Amino acid sequence: MEQDQIRKILERYNQGQCTPEETAVIEQWFDSIGNQHTSSKSEREIQADLAEVQRTLNYHIQPATPVRPLLRTWYYVAAAVTLLVAAGAWFFQQKQRAAHPASPNQPLAGHVAESNRTIANGFVTVHTSKGNQEVVTLEDGSKIMLNAATRIRYPEHFSGNSRDIFLEEGEAWFDAATAPNKAFTVHAGNINTTALGTTFNVRAYPHEQQITVALLTGKVKITTASQPPVILQPSEQVSFDLRSQQLVKTACNTEEAIGWQKGYLVFKDASYEQVRIAIENKYGITIINQSGKKDWTYTGNFRQETLANVIETICLTESLSYSIGKDTVWLKNK
Repeated sequence: MEQDQIRKILERYNQGQCTPEETAVIEQWFDSIGNQHTSSKSEREIQADLAEVQRTLNYHIQPATPVRPLLRTWYYVAAAVTLLVAAGAWFFQQKQRAAHPASPNQPLAGHVAESNRTIANGFVTVHTSKGNQEVVTLEDGSKIMLNAATRIRYPEHFSGNSRDIFLEEGEAWFDAATAPNKAFTVHAGNINTTALGTTFNVRAYPHEQQITVALLTGKVKITTASQPPVILQPSEQVSFDLRSQQLVKTACNTEEAIGWQKGYLVFKDASYEQVRIAIENKYGITIINQSGKKDWTYTGNFRQETLANVIETICLTESLSYSIGKDTVWLKNK
């Protein structure tokens, strides 16, 4: 059984389409790697891991098919097992998040811990810290996925003709349940995003000096105090500059807009503050720039990379050196 066949089985497992035999084999394997998915392995250990998975799956699923010897090099075997182990780690996180279900197509990628949740004067406030994400389900069935360092406020119970959500800081993805005659409105700074049955992403971190709304599906209306309303179609976004108070509509890549949900870091002509905030939020660390270089237009994508790999790549591009402590990264001139 080839690595791509194992990957397909894992995909079917994620979709709940595995046979009982396949499910038993994969869950037993997940249990065996549990807390060691981030540890390094030797070539012999990696080959043994993959061979064992292949033997077990062949025995339970395709007993008549002989197991072909592992002919790939160490590098290919390592890549295959890394993929499988990462998938296993993702499934463990999903099990741990059973109490906070997310959209099946938008799995949370960051660590989920108990958020700071308070209720006062009929409003619920949810605040996530750096390195953590949270899924909130409202009483109407709407879902909100909070990125790290985000605070939202919403009524315990909706009444009247509106459903008002207040994104006080940070970034969140909204899946607004369809409710005729009950507008779903997200208030972030000086802009309001109103939708009727749609999905969209709002980013409003205070240090970035702009608020961005990206539409995934449906249709939304953006209103401000200073400009006429703007209607967004799917794959469009608006950026509101907090200094100039100008609202600009452009096309957007929706995969990039919600990459944070999958644990990706996606930068396109990003400023230093945008890069800093994204990395701090994902890894739960603090970045101190001692170089004086903050005029960045950085472009790059990272998928499930270690903090050290991300920082090293960025510093090579920006001609910086760095050092990493327990929970702090220092950027320095070369």
